[in-house]
Amino acid sequence: TYAGARGATEAQMAKVLRLPGRDVHQQGGAVVDYLNHVGNRGKLELTVANSLWGQSGHPFREDFLGLLKSRYQAGLQTVDFRQQPEAARLRINGWVEQKTNQKIRDLIGPGVLTPRTSLVLTNAIYFRGFWKNPFAAKSTRPLPFTTSKGDEKVTSTMFQKASLRYAEDPAAQCLELPYQGGEMVMTILLPRRGDGLSELERSLDAAALANWVDKLRPRMLDAYLPKFSLTSEFRLKEVLSDLGMPQAFDEQNADFSAMDETGDLFIQQVVHKGFVDVNEEGTEAAAATGVIMAPRSAVVDKLEFRADHPFLFLIRDASSGLVLFVGRLNDPPAKR
Repeated sequence: TYAGARGATEAQMAKVLRLPGRDVHQQGGAVVDYLNHVGNRGKLELTVANSLWGQSGHPFREDFLGLLKSRYQAGLQTVDFRQQPEAARLRINGWVEQKTNQKIRDLIGPGVLTPRTSLVLTNAIYFRGFWKNPFAAKSTRPLPFTTSKGDEKVTSTMFQKASLRYAEDPAAQCLELPYQGGEMVMTILLPRRGDGLSELERSLDAAALANWVDKLRPRMLDAYLPKFSLTSEFRLKEVLSDLGMPQAFDEQNADFSAMDETGDLFIQQVVHKGFVDVNEEGTEAAAATGVIMAPRSAVVDKLEFRADHPFLFLIRDASSGLVLFVGRLNDPPAKR
């Protein structure tokens, strides 16, 4: 969408989304190419797909369409929002389901598309990775987890003793779990205090994450991690407006004149859905829109990473640091 913005609309979007000017399209295209290249190596499944869904006959600018196709592999598919908005919705949702291995269903809900809709831009990402060091299913057992509300529940918790990259400071512990192939890792940040997740989130930016990753060192430890499956759904219009880009959603003042010949387009809504499943074998995730070694001593307590209260997790590319998914576990499913 940023590719079609101009004037104050473009400036607001660049500031809120922290985009480095129009060079972002070259960088963004390189990211799409790289991730799809990694996903074709056979050790994991990783697919990034983009598409434009435009009203048939609408005068979209050829340079805008060309930029999105060449940089983001996002071709234009024509639909008839004017006469058949529901058929268009079902077609778009079917594309998203197919690109996310049926994990993201009904991205666009009933009634969201109307005869006024002219353009929908969709992005889908799907990841399936297997742990380099799988958790043994026989070691999974019911253990207590204290939720963000302070309630204690029993949940299925995986365990392994292994040499894993680990770091710590007085406020938190950090553990990195690699996937097969070595390109992707899950980085888990666990606050020391059960109620420390919000403070950890506020302190975590790109520099803080890089600092954690730099400190990671191989350590032999006992790792406890709940099995979990998370889904999320967000409508982001109000959030993005409040963050500082209201003009993009303003019917009278939005400037997306680089998209089409009318200059009348504005954003009606931004919808995001996510899915993450973590088990003994690895991780499946989809979305649409990581210490110095010391000699062992008989009197030193064993090192534990026990994720028995809310924590953050990120799925990252180990070499570039690119974050594909980020989430928090506040309340895992109870052991049945």
